[in-house]
Amino acid sequence: MVLLGAGSLQAQSYVPEKNNPKILVKPVIRPKAYAFDLKDVRLLNSPFRDAMVRDSGYLLSLSADRLLHRFYANAGLPPKAPVYGGWESSGLSGHTLGHYLSACSMMYASTGEPAFAERVRYIVGELARCQDARKTGYVGAIPNEDTLWAQVARGDIHSSGFDLNGGWSPWYTVHKVMAGLLDAYLYVGDQQALDVAKKLADWTGKELGGLNDAQIQHMLACEFGGMNEALTNLYSLTADKKYLDLSYKFQHKAIMDPLAAGHDPLPGKHSNTQIPKIIGCARRYEVEGDSSDAGIARNFWDIVVGHHTYVIGGNSDHEYLGEADHLSDYLSESTCESCNTYNMLKLTRHLFAWNPDSRLGDYYERALYNHILASQNPENAMMTYFVPLKMGGRKQFSDSTDTFTCCVGSGMENHSKYAEGIYYEGADGGLYVNLFIPSVLHWKDRGVTVTQTTNYPYSDTTTLTIDGNAAFALRLRHPWWATNGITVLVNGQPVQTAPEADGYLVIKRAWHKGDRVQLTMPMHLYTESMPDDTNRVALLYGPVVLAGNLGDKDPSTDLHGVPVLLTSDHQVGNWIQQTGPLTFHTQGVGKPFDITLTPFYKNYDDYYSVYWDFFTPQDWTNREAEYEAEKARRKDIDDRTIDIMRLGEMQPERDHHLDSKISYVGDESARRSRDCRNGGFFTFDMKPGDSLFVTAWGGDNGRVVDIYVDDVKIATQALVHPKPNQFVDLVYPIPADLVKDKTIIRVKFQAPVGKSSGSIFGVRTLKAAVHE
Repeated sequence: MVLLGAGSLQAQSYVPEKNNPKILVKPVIRPKAYAFDLKDVRLLNSPFRDAMVRDSGYLLSLSADRLLHRFYANAGLPPKAPVYGGWESSGLSGHTLGHYLSACSMMYASTGEPAFAERVRYIVGELARCQDARKTGYVGAIPNEDTLWAQVARGDIHSSGFDLNGGWSPWYTVHKVMAGLLDAYLYVGDQQALDVAKKLADWTGKELGGLNDAQIQHMLACEFGGMNEALTNLYSLTADKKYLDLSYKFQHKAIMDPLAAGHDPLPGKHSNTQIPKIIGCARRYEVEGDSSDAGIARNFWDIVVGHHTYVIGGNSDHEYLGEADHLSDYLSESTCESCNTYNMLKLTRHLFAWNPDSRLGDYYERALYNHILASQNPENAMMTYFVPLKMGGRKQFSDSTDTFTCCVGSGMENHSKYAEGIYYEGADGGLYVNLFIPSVLHWKDRGVTVTQTTNYPYSDTTTLTIDGNAAFALRLRHPWWATNGITVLVNGQPVQTAPEADGYLVIKRAWHKGDRVQLTMPMHLYTESMPDDTNRVALLYGPVVLAGNLGDKDPSTDLHGVPVLLTSDHQVGNWIQQTGPLTFHTQGVGKPFDITLTPFYKNYDDYYSVYWDFFTPQDWTNREAEYEAEKARRKDIDDRTIDIMRLGEMQPERDHHLDSKISYVGDESARRSRDCRNGGFFTFDMKPGDSLFVTAWGGDNGRVVDIYVDDVKIATQALVHPKPNQFVDLVYPIPADLVKDKTIIRVKFQAPVGKSSGSIFGVRTLKAAVHE
């Protein structure tokens, strides 16, 4: 049973808040808005509360002892239960426990349910026992961690991007554990958690104490989560400046320096490697005031939201950012990693505290409704890793005990803290209403309770009821989509409001018990185009992205399974009819059939499309053959694909057991690649097929590479007809005797001595075409 009453908890996020006694280091900057304690906002009935309740049940269903398994084993203590599957049984073991500590701690603050505090205290006590057994201050669950940390400490550092001395992003796991411990202290009040975190941070200082800056920067090429953020938060909780100083050891100059100068270093970069370290800069700015940190955070947000973000508020394709404003060719089954948006919302809240702006609130609403809420399966509380925006895509959800990816961990947290960001207290004592989510705010400083009731987004009206007497400015966000006028009533009487420079409607008055404010924001249908293709659009109604329901049959099995929009009229209200609550249907413009549209967050089981291609009748006449031919070509390749290796990307290279020598990761047109040089090679496992389909770079004229299958050379690839700035697809038959009766083959690309392979972006194994 999840309780939703207020308790005597003291909790918040690390966004500046007034008068929290646990935060010993107050902001040196002057925030213009302050967060409320998570415990002071209670959700009322809504899709968000439903998601929170589902998540709470899942959290309590998990076994703390199973999550602790490798912590016990690595400390030389007997495990109490078998380890979970998925990433917990692989190289990132232990990261889930950190997320779980954070999620349970915030769920305790959000609900007051004692079971979450009990779970937190048990885990913290067991981590302390493991830490004491190791006698170094370190506590972890990473395979072979003692060896890799010893190598790092003496400066013997090697990494290819997502591994550090053979460990899978080990600082990432340390960050998750440390963050979970700090949240256990902040939200649950567990002093032992702070003690364990301090010892782990002290170990971190010793680990890095003998390294010079060049060695540190080499180490930081491997994903390290938000170590700078965790150490800064620890400083704010202890006032011990050594932790703030230590945070600078995780200042990744290759990313931070260009951002500080206002440049975009992000194309081709792994998105979620970057966001946590930017949050660390934002947090450090609050407690130290370095304007460079502020510039890094602001510039990063502007670049990502303005130039790398899809309509649902998510970013990245296959975890990577492409070229700025180039999204239309990157609609796949692996768009919008959920961790990215989890972290972008954190960053947004910090920026809002510095300078409230409706643009920040608009992004927060967009991402919360259309990505975070859409990332949970409402039947079983499972989470998405990616949220596919492929035309004709379908969400894939985690398993309850055998997945535990990064996005399962952040997903546990996402649905525990929907009360964040609804309200802020202004520096002038006013109240910002940022989100229109049914909720109750207990505003202790003012002795006021504010109750928000609404059926938004099914309704265009929200009502705020004041319980108490106080004079303050009430600031209501004017949403980006509300272009048809907004009506504000106070106690049933209209009041004149106009957006201030920050985009908020302001009512200044003395409020009395029982005062009611009614905000009506007429919703309408509209489109948003891709930045690089005005004829590829998404459809929205108010704040909600609409998805076209394509049924339970994979549209890729039917060449015409994903319709296009065939009309010269881009006024969507002329050819879309509302047929029910947030349900719409196109009228005679869908080819080959019309489409039913519903909120994307409600689509969890069927195939769908979020983006659609517009054609005028004349355009379609001119381009139908070309469009359908390319569609058929892609479908043929997809249908024949047995296995895909995306080179230069962390997870595919791990999954396919890549090994390499004199081989380097790179990118062209913001797409990851790998090459080898001067006798070097890279080799990996694949499921066998009849041919290899290799994607290379047309500009690599004169590059040569030999291609092997199980040590037998099947081809020499030499690009002699340059195609600058183009990808080229090449097909090489595999002799039948090399794949007969095999379940795995070993593919190898090797450069001759004195030569370079050029960039290889991807390799597929294909079965033979039907006509072959």
